[in-house]
Amino acid sequence: MTFFSVLDILGTIAFAASGALSAMNRKLDLFGIFIIAFVTAIGGGTVRDILIGNTPVSWMQNTMYIYLIGSVTIVSVILRNKLDYLRKSLFLFDTIGLGVFTIIGVEIGIQSGLESIVCVALGAMTGCFGGAIRDILCNEIPVIFRKEIYATASIAGGVCYMALHTFGVNQNIIYTSTTLLIIIIRLLVVRYRVSLPIFSVKA
Repeated sequence: MTFFSVLDILGTIAFAASGALSAMNRKLDLFGIFIIAFVTAIGGGTVRDILIGNTPVSWMQNTMYIYLIGSVTIVSVILRNKLDYLRKSLFLFDTIGLGVFTIIGVEIGIQSGLESIVCVALGAMTGCFGGAIRDILCNEIPVIFRKEIYATASIAGGVCYMALHTFGVNQNIIYTSTTLLIIIIRLLVVRYRVSLPIFSVKA
């Protein structure tokens, strides 16, 4: 198993847990929890695969993802009372998933021979769209549309990935450093309440 495959599994686990916790916060039943966990984990990758013409999409070609997400859902439900701070747990899993799935999207764009800016966009889609679908299904405004820096962190990570790739840095170092950069940005902006400006039109 390659380091890239390990990251893919870790990202799937993180986003599945994020979706399950979000669903439990909304007091959904077990089926609802699984569906939210599932779309959170595979939503971004599905959009990416469709855009680049990689069909059937990855989770349809490898049913391991379905069993993995199902297992994470069950474990999350069983351990729900052990997670004293659900919001903090949700933030942590969501941030890890964002970092890991961003670099997966960028790497797949590179493997497909796409331009750098498109690779960065694919990374952001892979990292952000699963969470956006989760939020919509949970009747919330997607985090990428709020003032909280989310997609911007993903884009910054994608740009970092492309820069390191251009200079021929070791692939495992690129994976690790890019993921850590995204996680650190998210932690810092939430810790110090940094946000993008909000604009509105007077009624």
